[in-house]
Amino acid sequence: MEIIVNGENKNIDSGTSVEGYLKTLDINLETVVLECDGGILKRDEYPVRILKEGSVLEVIRFIGGG
Repeated sequence: MEIIVNGENKNIDSGTSVEGYLKTLDINLETVVLECDGGILKRDEYPVRILKEGSVLEVIRFIGGG
């Protein structure tokens, strides 16, 4: 099925959770804020929120610098 992540179309397996998708990207879950279908998700929702056809994700990563 197809979802949109940061404006790009991505194909994923049906039944994929937000957490499962983020793990495929090798992203540290502690360093992101996620908007899914127009709402900010709490971190404890990542494993239980199942993505559906057409879901829209915005992944915002925090990085340090100086």
